[in-house]
Amino acid sequence: MPSIFAYQSSEVDWCESNFQHSEQVAEFYNTFSNVTFFIFGPLMMFLMHPYTQKRSRYIYSVSVLFMVVGLFSMYFHMTLSFLGQLLDEISILWLLASGYSIWMPRCYFPTFLGENRPQFVCLVVVTTLVSTFLSFLKPTVNAYALNSIAVHILYIVFQEYKKTSNKELRHLIEVSVVLWAFALTSWISDRFLCSFWQQINFFYLHSIWHVLISITFPYGMVTMALVDARYEMPDQTLKVRYWPRDTWPVGLPYIEIIGDHKNC
Repeated sequence: MPSIFAYQSSEVDWCESNFQHSEQVAEFYNTFSNVTFFIFGPLMMFLMHPYTQKRSRYIYSVSVLFMVVGLFSMYFHMTLSFLGQLLDEISILWLLASGYSIWMPRCYFPTFLGENRPQFVCLVVVTTLVSTFLSFLKPTVNAYALNSIAVHILYIVFQEYKKTSNKELRHLIEVSVVLWAFALTSWISDRFLCSFWQQINFFYLHSIWHVLISITFPYGMVTMALVDARYEMPDQTLKVRYWPRDTWPVGLPYIEIIGDHKNC
């Protein structure tokens, strides 16, 4: 049995041909397309700093974990090792769990927890720890854990979309879902239609997935922050801005806190 550190010890192998551009890098484009994680992660930490100071400094951990996902994804695609696969999947699991703990509206907590966020966070952490442990025993567990969290987050987002009349929030939800759908389509196409893409010599769909999901991250982050603000920051006025300029047709969203409006 090969070492978990060994090159190509993972059963997962993406459509891109291996070792075409380097003897050290198994999937060249899939490896270096992760550079977008190291661009958008720090940028969102900087742009969301005023909001983070008001809401919770734990939000920094979301951007840090996003960069960790990029790092482990780069390691996995460089080596196609079993360890790389596990680290990649587990880092995604913890990224979703961190956002889940911070931004999940209290009204969606399990009934037996009421609206007690500390207890909810403990439940999420314990569940994530158990899933992490099980992933080493049965790696397929993580796929189900990731999908179940993602589906539940989408459910929450759609529920909030139906409730809100906030045009900014509705726009962010729409863009986030469209970007996520394009990203998921790229992932699925590369995974299950590889023979077709090989026939036309196009091996870049998983790389496109990396870029698209990196762009989806800022939109999803700001979307969840706005949803959360309705429950956790009712006395604050939040405005969505776009970097580098609001007037540009394309930009990264972030939140600006306009001021306090206290109830008498």
